[in-house]
Amino acid sequence: MLIRYRTNEVVAVIDKTKAGKTAESELGYGGDIPVVENFESCNGVKPDTLVIGNASQGGFISTEYRKEIIAAIQSGCDIISGMHQFLGDDPELSEMAQQYGVTLTDLRRPPNPPNFSNGSWRTRKVPVLLIVGTDCDTGKMTTGWEITQRLKKRGRKVEFIGTGQTGILLSGAGVPIDAVTADFMAGEIEHVINQCPTDTELVVVEGQGSLTNQYYAGVTLGLLHGAMPDYMIMTHDPGRKDDVTDFPISSMGRVMELHIGLMKNFKESKFLGINLLTFKLTEEEAKAEMSKTENEYGIASTDLIRFGDLNFIDAIEKELG
Repeated sequence: MLIRYRTNEVVAVIDKTKAGKTAESELGYGGDIPVVENFESCNGVKPDTLVIGNASQGGFISTEYRKEIIAAIQSGCDIISGMHQFLGDDPELSEMAQQYGVTLTDLRRPPNPPNFSNGSWRTRKVPVLLIVGTDCDTGKMTTGWEITQRLKKRGRKVEFIGTGQTGILLSGAGVPIDAVTADFMAGEIEHVINQCPTDTELVVVEGQGSLTNQYYAGVTLGLLHGAMPDYMIMTHDPGRKDDVTDFPISSMGRVMELHIGLMKNFKESKFLGINLLTFKLTEEEAKAEMSKTENEYGIASTDLIRFGDLNFIDAIEKELG
């Protein structure tokens, strides 16, 4: 996402399996950003920051990554990490960072002191839109960011709240929800929403995981009850049959029913649209899937990156009045 949205700030990508290629050749965007084997190979482009852009299960820093981090620190690079294993708590890396005058930023470090929920959603005036999905990696962050930017271009006052490392890095604010103690998940999201300007027309909250994912459903539920959304957007990858735990993905209808059902005890919420992740499908297959989805669920459907707004952003803006 940094390559897509901050292209001019990325000077190289470290990936020894793709060394010698470019971001454009591998991702379809990013232009001539080179892919190099290791940190030493990118010294010629003079980086000032190393971002750990991976999201491994458990968020641990491997021995291989550690070598690259050390090389970057010794070269005078600041380090930004989205892992659960905090660089700032590592004595060797902390001492080395101080020695070379660089900063270590742990994006997943939760707020301290923590914020407990006080139910402020009951009197909240600003509507909240939460992005949800049938699984991890269905485009929730991209969907939320795209909606925010497209509405801003229409003159709307929209705030984006990142809940994962990339969303926080892009927006400069948010809370790493999966690193928060379970009792405080709802309170932390509620607190961040409360910090939005009073003239905000819509708060877009980045979603995480899925209610039907056996590893991450707890994070998804905590986020749902923290956001207490007025509206939701569904994301789905129709080119994938199994989720990231190798278990069959639930249908969009089933997942939407679960979200609406879990909200009913508190407030009425509704889905405004479905954003599909169609890169595994041909253009013809993707358009057919979008049409089928829109007809089946009766709400706007598109792939924002591949096909643009269509009537998707219009449907959201209509709710804002």
